[in-house]
Amino acid sequence: MEQLYQSLLLLFVSLIPLSFFFLFYRHKAQSSVSNLPPGNMGFPVVGESIEFISLWWKGNPEKFIYERMAKYSSKVFKTSIFGQNTVMACGAACNKFLFSNENKLVMFWWPDNVNKIFPSTLESNSSGEGKKLRNMLPRFLSAQGLQSYIGIMDYVAQNHFALDWENNTSVTVLPLAKRYTFWVACRLFIDVDDPILAENLFESFNRIAPGIMSMPIDLPGTPFNKAIKASKFIKEKLLKIIRQRKKELANGTVSQTKDILSHMLSSCDENGQYMTEQDIADKMIALLLGGHDTASSVCTFIVKYLAEIPPNIYENVYQEQMEIAKSKAPGELLNWNDIQKMKYSWNVACEVMRLAPPLQGAFREAMDDFVLNGFSIPKGWKLYWSTSSTHRNPECFAEPENFDPSRFEGKGPAPYTYVPFGGGPRMCPGKEYARMEILVFMHNLVKRFKWEAIIPDENIFYDPTPVPAKGLPVRLYPHQP
Repeated sequence: MEQLYQSLLLLFVSLIPLSFFFLFYRHKAQSSVSNLPPGNMGFPVVGESIEFISLWWKGNPEKFIYERMAKYSSKVFKTSIFGQNTVMACGAACNKFLFSNENKLVMFWWPDNVNKIFPSTLESNSSGEGKKLRNMLPRFLSAQGLQSYIGIMDYVAQNHFALDWENNTSVTVLPLAKRYTFWVACRLFIDVDDPILAENLFESFNRIAPGIMSMPIDLPGTPFNKAIKASKFIKEKLLKIIRQRKKELANGTVSQTKDILSHMLSSCDENGQYMTEQDIADKMIALLLGGHDTASSVCTFIVKYLAEIPPNIYENVYQEQMEIAKSKAPGELLNWNDIQKMKYSWNVACEVMRLAPPLQGAFREAMDDFVLNGFSIPKGWKLYWSTSSTHRNPECFAEPENFDPSRFEGKGPAPYTYVPFGGGPRMCPGKEYARMEILVFMHNLVKRFKWEAIIPDENIFYDPTPVPAKGLPVRLYPHQP
């Protein structure tokens, strides 16, 4: 935390000479547009970035949203973060507007942090390249495509719990959940089971996420600098794996459907063009990061909430999972039918993601001038949608602070109110993959243990996914045979 504030102070001081120029420029730019949303643009240059980021680190990112919703508008308000004029779009109606107008009025936008950590991100995630990837992934990440991989997930989970959980009286959940989800991603995405290579990649990936939500100060020792170095290391390793896989595909020693990497190398677009090695490496970094970081956060908070909420919810999950466990022959792995029976467990996981969503929101950029909720949005301005504007909003969820899995029974929440995976054309393509991975984790966890949190009400911060400050240490109570 001290390092964060030092970085923020250094950035602020270093930009003082430019502040008057930007203050004049911003005033001129805003004065030329009438009927902008209400709000405060904050300090020159840095805007409200310091408060926005500091609230993430304090574990209360929704405070930034709700304070301004109350002060300015419950739907849209303007601010400035990451050096950009930004409109915060709040509520289900705004979610619907942004998701429905993807690549019409708005397009996806990355903060400069992301583009500098992943230098090819802007090019490889352009509209055309992003569309190619999204057309390809459903073949692999759809429910039908993933059915044959549930057994691999269960095999990895069983080894993981045998190695890192069993025969321990206590464990720290977050690093173990990260290791589990990363092992699964390595097996299914790039078929890496070399423990040394997997561990090296794992350690490097853990340095990327904190850099994304830090100030872009590329000095030795800063989170941003560490993330840039980690990205370069990962890309070099992935390029070696890609080149080796191309040889294996050429001589027929591996199948084109072996994993996502083989699928990417073997697939071409409508013009017969194949993705370059650099593009595939960039996309693999994004997939591996998204495929393990968000799911590990959900797994961690499932453990946290099941330790804190009324015990009948844990008992319901336990009974559901034990019915499945008792139906399996010795050594038989989970399958698609088993996953479909885990309805109550998935409702619990969904409620966890409502209260602790792994994705806090995302940016869009206005492709042209348009009107949102009666206010003018100028071309080039950024828009940010937030899960907390609906997930913890009593207008969307009655008694939003209460843990209630029954919210997801029947038709579930109203459209555009529950958005842990985003929505529209850019909804997370790995939603079904995450569901299977999380349920396999829950199955292997609850059939082995009950547990209690060693640190009650442990502090939470965001980097950018929610993270218990001490990693969520728990005391384990194995079930008696």
